Amino acid sequence: MQQLDERLRACFNELSPQEQRVASFIMDHFDDLVGYNSAELARLSGVSKATVSRLFRHLGYERFKDMRDELRTLRQSGMPLTGERDAVQGNTLLARHYKQEMANLTQWVNALDASLFDEVIAALASARRVFIVGLRNSAPVALHLRQQLMQSRGNVWLMPQPGQTLAEEVVDITPEDLVIVVAFRRRSRVIRPLLEALQSQQAQVLVISEPQATRIRTRCRCRWHFATPLDSVSAFDSYSSAMSLVNLLANALLHSTLSEGRQRIHHIADLYHTLDELEQR
Repeated sequence: MQQLDERLRACFNELSPQEQRVASFIMDHFDDLVGYNSAELARLSGVSKATVSRLFRHLGYERFKDMRDELRTLRQSGMPLTGERDAVQGNTLLARHYKQEMANLTQWVNALDASLFDEVIAALASARRVFIVGLRNSAPVALHLRQQLMQSRGNVWLMPQPGQTLAEEVVDITPEDLVIVVAFRRRSRVIRPLLEALQSQQAQVLVISEPQATRIRTRCRCRWHFATPLDSVSAFDSYSSAMSLVNLLANALLHSTLSEGRQRIHHIADLYHTLDELEQR
């Protein structure tokens, strides 16, 4: 099926001048389109709501909302709406890189389920212990996630410890614990049996992966799954969206436990001074 921007380009010359104004605005702001309603789109395009409605009926939609629902469905299925054909447009590598990074951020933010996110934050606040697993390319994200969560709460651990195996640490995990498995491609073979073991121990599990990780979503019944795209303009995956999610998780946890979190942060700052660990400005 043709994407919306392709259909707009194909029929652009057949549109009225007012409809062309809307179409031009959409093509220039395509990544942000799911955030607008029809009244906002009309105002930003400088046309009437009736013009917006006529344009979308011309494109085969009964209502503007039908188009937005279609775009959201595509995002949630893991399809970057810009696709590679748009991500590579631009005069420089920097311009193409920027466009792809913005497309990645837009995709995961719009796909995030707010109610599930709130559940994860509640689990982060109440869990007896939080364990984080990140192997291979996932290790830097896992390490940064631990470092950020530790600002707001204690008992946050990376596993396995350097040079160790997982079994000795997994054996003691209980339903009171939360395990965050950062599992980006190309995943270690141990991830799937690990998730199965955690399920058998009834642990609370959050998996963070790329949207295309269908086997994890369908075969490993983790309680929560967040997907951040890794698309880039060349051979190497981009983890900026994953780091953005880490930042959001850490900030949301702090705000959910603000009094205790602030007290812990002040205590850590005092220890920095006592241990003389950080340079003074």
